[in-house]
Amino acid sequence: IEQMVLNTTCQCNACANIPTLDLKFFVHHGTFSISPLRGRDELVGSPVIEIHRLLKNHISDVTGIEAYTAYTSQAVGALGLDGFTENLVRHEETYPDLEPLTLWVQDMHALWDTDEDGAKARIAPADTLVQVQGNLPVPHGVVWELLLQPRYRSLLYGVDRQEPSQRQAGRIAEGSVFTCYHGKNTVTTQTVIALAPFQYMVTHDTTPIPGASIFAQIDIEPRGNSTAVTLTCSRARGPWISRSINNLIGPTLIARRLRHGLAALRAEIEHEIAHGTLEIPETNSTAPTDIEAAIADTLPPPHDE
Repeated sequence: IEQMVLNTTCQCNACANIPTLDLKFFVHHGTFSISPLRGRDELVGSPVIEIHRLLKNHISDVTGIEAYTAYTSQAVGALGLDGFTENLVRHEETYPDLEPLTLWVQDMHALWDTDEDGAKARIAPADTLVQVQGNLPVPHGVVWELLLQPRYRSLLYGVDRQEPSQRQAGRIAEGSVFTCYHGKNTVTTQTVIALAPFQYMVTHDTTPIPGASIFAQIDIEPRGNSTAVTLTCSRARGPWISRSINNLIGPTLIARRLRHGLAALRAEIEHEIAHGTLEIPETNSTAPTDIEAAIADTLPPPHDE
């Protein structure tokens, strides 16, 4: 919406009202069937009827939240995230011939504000000490899920193991901490300070050099059925001697460790794919024209006044 406002010079009422627009998302879970209809596949079943009914609701009237994601209780149960609804607003909708639907509503304006703040934490080019790039042979959604799991992160960063803590609503989020164990006596931490799911994560990392810390950033970008990964480390913070040592050895040692880590992670992914232990979801093959036709079918027919 911000980009549309910047790029639109038209003064008609529709364009003038762009800043007032909001997005609304619905997340539901249930069993459905696929039925051919007029040359394309349609979803049928009670959960499909429920989600269509939910498009007309009283969420904004009751909660005052204009831009939201509404999760049904069925979706919340399927997600299985402890504490997921703690900061969400409970809401109920009733429709004829349907059981009451319980919803958990998330304010997307607050989420957007947090995301904007997080973007400010990204590593600036002038502050970059090391940057390594590679490619992983799975879709970027899979890569993002792997980068949240300690076992795969340990491979990437070349540590013996990682243990996550300080989850938020059951998930890795700003404030979550990965404790890294190197050998018998060295322990460092990676504290998440910003992340945009399926795009990037920024952590504030302690280092084996006493007093020195760095910022580390992972960016991922889809490349068809594979994913481009960029690892960036900032110049060190801390006492002059500590940060000087880190900045001196970093371009060689840190870069070598990250390149080795990316290669190790890629090898593990390829091994698991070959042995069928890593599940790769099917890519959505729906053509854009089919999506447009489905949307058109949901709109009322035009009429002359």
